[in-house]
Amino acid sequence: MEEVLIGLAFIFCLKKKKKRRSYWMRRTLKAREHYSATKYLEDLGIDGCLNDFLRMNSSEFEFLLNLVGKNIAKQDTNWRKSINYTERFAVTLRFLATGCSYGSLGDVFKISHQLISMIIPEVCEALVEGLQEYLHMPTSAQEWLQVANKFFNLWNFPHCLGSIDGKHVAIQKPIGSGSEYYNYKGFYSVVLLALVDAEYNFLYVNIGCQGRITDGGVFANTLLRKKIIERNLNLPRDCPLPGRTTPVPYVFVTDDAFPLEKHLLKPFLGPQDNNTKERKFNYRTSRARRTVENAFGILSARFRVLRSIILLDPQKTTTLIMACVLLHNFLRKTKSSTIYAPPQYYDKENSDGTHTSGQWRSDTQQLTSLQPVETQTEDGKVIRNEFADYFSHQGLLDWASSYY
Repeated sequence: MEEVLIGLAFIFCLKKKKKRRSYWMRRTLKAREHYSATKYLEDLGIDGCLNDFLRMNSSEFEFLLNLVGKNIAKQDTNWRKSINYTERFAVTLRFLATGCSYGSLGDVFKISHQLISMIIPEVCEALVEGLQEYLHMPTSAQEWLQVANKFFNLWNFPHCLGSIDGKHVAIQKPIGSGSEYYNYKGFYSVVLLALVDAEYNFLYVNIGCQGRITDGGVFANTLLRKKIIERNLNLPRDCPLPGRTTPVPYVFVTDDAFPLEKHLLKPFLGPQDNNTKERKFNYRTSRARRTVENAFGILSARFRVLRSIILLDPQKTTTLIMACVLLHNFLRKTKSSTIYAPPQYYDKENSDGTHTSGQWRSDTQQLTSLQPVETQTEDGKVIRNEFADYFSHQGLLDWASSYY
């Protein structure tokens, strides 16, 4: 019995006494009682600076706040007042817009970085839930034809249902993941794969695939790929290109990271000689693919959290990226879309066939592209040759003879 008591006394002595907190809240955070972030946001709106601060104007901010406010609001307690939903929403948008640290955000909004780390995922989830209608992939042949007509009218590319591409978004190494998220470029990432229409809007996205997976495998595991194989997309019937007689399917334009198949069109590999149909085809395909390149470029230029290493677990990172995609589509479709992304942000097509690079390309911290694959099918080769013949004859652009 004596030995037991001695042992218990020894264990009790080893226990470290919990240090009693000398304060409930840091003095710097107590300034929130006399500092109104809401008033600061109002002043930014009056001065016309809210767009640079949160990537949207006051009316768009109010619309989104009303949309998600009830889902992110918290109740006051007898101990302390909660952070109001306006400040919760604003601190999240500021984080998405800049990617700055929680400590820096805390200095601006007078909120502890521990609380900010809980607020941001909650608000992103609310945004994803509230903005679902702004991400819509066509479900009927008529809707797909509307997408194809816009590509033909804006980019002179017939039978195009959209442009597909994927990018690696850098994350910190998830705990216990080993090399699962370690990509071929030498950093940890999740993949954002997207289908974009002729007006830089996202029609479909797949987010969260581990960076380790080969880039051909990224697309192979998507719902879009499954529906293409099973013919469940309700695509329009095959028909000839303008001025030709051979029926060809409607296609998605891609780059070297995707296979060449019946509904997937990619450029010819290697350098091409001048004035050949292969070179003309590659130019026209690249021209149509600028839609997805610009969509990714604008997305990461306006929501710069995507250009930093995201310090969240993969599931929360997936929600955060989806929130950025939905905000992009929402802001692109508002009356003030030119404020979100001014014309100089996009690549500009000139009348002589040259183009002026968009402002987003001047930033070297762009999203990393997928790794090329060389898979080709015979059907894909035949269809690509039909498009190449069309661009060399019936589908010539006005300036093409002098350019090529």
